[in-house]
Amino acid sequence: MTTQNVTIPAFSGGSFNAYLSAPDTQPRAGIVLIQEILGVNPNMRQTADDYAKAGYLVLVPDLYWRLEPDVQLDPGKEEHWAKAFELLRAFDVDSGVEDLKASLSFLRQYPSSTGKVGSVGFCLGGKLAYFMATRTDADANVSYYGVEIDKNLAEATKIQKPLILHIGGNDEYVSPSAQTTIQQGLKDNPLVTIYRYEGVSHGFSRMNSSAYRQEAAELARDRTLAFLKQHLG
Repeated sequence: MTTQNVTIPAFSGGSFNAYLSAPDTQPRAGIVLIQEILGVNPNMRQTADDYAKAGYLVLVPDLYWRLEPDVQLDPGKEEHWAKAFELLRAFDVDSGVEDLKASLSFLRQYPSSTGKVGSVGFCLGGKLAYFMATRTDADANVSYYGVEIDKNLAEATKIQKPLILHIGGNDEYVSPSAQTTIQQGLKDNPLVTIYRYEGVSHGFSRMNSSAYRQEAAELARDRTLAFLKQHLG
């Protein structure tokens, strides 16, 4: 496995940084790994490396670059959460999706690319992974505890490629009523699979945090890897 920092041209002008993790062998496919509200921190880079070890070429774009480049916040520090929510409030989702489209294009054109690229996103990135399914031609998408999906179900008719939603049963940012709305809104779409994990909260796959729950995290990861293998290679 090899890692490097790369620069990606933004469609709107300018450029942004991204962390790229590559397997030692020919990649099975590409993955755009979408950050939580904590930025491209050690957790995101470790997650990228884990997917690279599974054979994928993984890109983690810095989606906060317009606000503050190279944000790396620690989930174990309370003051870092205050900063994370400040950045979230200022974050423009539409611009973020455009940067993800640029990231998708970058991976598809990368020398070792197979052309197939999907996305995996967490928290804010889970919401953006849903938009990758509704607004881009990414080949497969995985959303971990995506927020506000219930408020954006009107876009669900645009989903053309397979999508997984991983939702914690006790997610404090995705209420029971929101979960019901999501289930009802997507139940008739054969491209969407929803997994609900009882007794776990938001961030159950976030390593090095109090929210981490190993059993649910490992089950979600196994399901994600099987899904990616089926739809990306």
